[in-house]
Amino acid sequence: MSNRGNKMVKQGLLILPLAALLSGCGLDFSEDNSVTGSSGAPLQDSGEPMAQVAGAAIKGVIRQGLVTANRLESDKAGIYVADRLAAKPVRTADDGSYELRLRGKADGWALVELRADQSTRMVCDVLPGCDQANGETVAFGQTLGLGSDFALRGAGDLITETVYLTPLTHLAVALAERNSEGLSPAALSTAYQTVEGWFGLSAGALRLSPPDLTRLDQLGEVSADALQVAIANAAFLALVNDNAQWQSIADVLQNMTTQVAATGQIDIMGDGINLSLADIVAAAAAQSSELQLTVDSSIISQKLVIVEYRNVQRFKTIADVYSEPDTSVADTTDTTEAPATSTINDTSVADSSDTSGTTTGDATTEAPVTDTVPEPALPANTAVLSWTAPLTRVNGDSLTMGEIAGFEVVYGTDPDALDNTLAIGDASVEELLVDELTAGTWYFAMRTLDTDGNRSALSGTVNKQI
Repeated sequence: MSNRGNKMVKQGLLILPLAALLSGCGLDFSEDNSVTGSSGAPLQDSGEPMAQVAGAAIKGVIRQGLVTANRLESDKAGIYVADRLAAKPVRTADDGSYELRLRGKADGWALVELRADQSTRMVCDVLPGCDQANGETVAFGQTLGLGSDFALRGAGDLITETVYLTPLTHLAVALAERNSEGLSPAALSTAYQTVEGWFGLSAGALRLSPPDLTRLDQLGEVSADALQVAIANAAFLALVNDNAQWQSIADVLQNMTTQVAATGQIDIMGDGINLSLADIVAAAAAQSSELQLTVDSSIISQKLVIVEYRNVQRFKTIADVYSEPDTSVADTTDTTEAPATSTINDTSVADSSDTSGTTTGDATTEAPVTDTVPEPALPANTAVLSWTAPLTRVNGDSLTMGEIAGFEVVYGTDPDALDNTLAIGDASVEELLVDELTAGTWYFAMRTLDTDGNRSALSGTVNKQI
């Protein structure tokens, strides 16, 4: 594991006890299906149906990258593969955005890929700067060149989705390619969800528009979830600063995608050769902390604190649960809907007066670390929930960790109408931060989900005054 990863350790937590929760395009083309050029001239209409593909390449912002797209279609064997190139390349704009059109109706899915050439530049979104192979450092907010080996991929539904191209979507496509059906919509959707789970991101986070981390004070509104995605992507570049083994972000991406393509997994704590999940999460936590010093907006600063906290907690989970050598993240994520009936027993968690499952000081589980990193002070409009996983089912049968698919937290301002839901697809997670709570009393409860799709009854509710 990298030195950065070694600096992350267990810290005391702010705990809310619960009843069952203890605690653009700059090219001009002459063909009829070409995109709008830099002059803004309208697209010529060839009379045939066209589907628009739009999005942005963010790691940081990638300017003048070459973007292409292919429809994904199934062959006679039912395997989804990329069809012939249906549109000429377009270049990304100064904000990383792109727009192109594919021949045919706006249905099905498309695979989108960005490649770099001598004109492509990327904004350095890593603090204090981006180290280069020649020994120079590019300042935060300035641009650096990318080698011809740099590429990003993403995929999406042509009807409903904007396709963002980031290191995380690149990993998701590599994971989906291992599926027996090829790059099918189901395989891609599952792969996106799996990568979100690896990095502790909210469901659907890879479909969010990643903000430009070098211009945060100029943003009108940005969510903590979108910030977390952007910072996780920035962490890939931050690793170049920390290890002479990696000369460029292309090297980092190649190592990670090779792991995923070969095994469907990524190393958890690292083996001294390959990069690990812990490396990325630790770098993301550090970048979240450093970014707080660059912004004037108190609102954005608070959200950066939340992102830092999430990454610290994710690292702690990794260090606690996956401390055995050669442990890796599997390429599975349970997305089965639970039935209305319940067979999981969640009564092994004490009531709200019992603090046996809470953490009140430094955690006692040891992790392979050497130094301490203080946890950030959380904003007042947040709540940290902590719980203990059940050990038995309702009928008394034992329940192992391998049988638990995850948890579901519900909350709201009316104890009889908990209409907000957060899903946790990782049985090893034992706490959750809920943020952006408005003033008032908030009520929380949870249930456990097993790998067969069963779910427990809701726990009793507890509350916190915001």
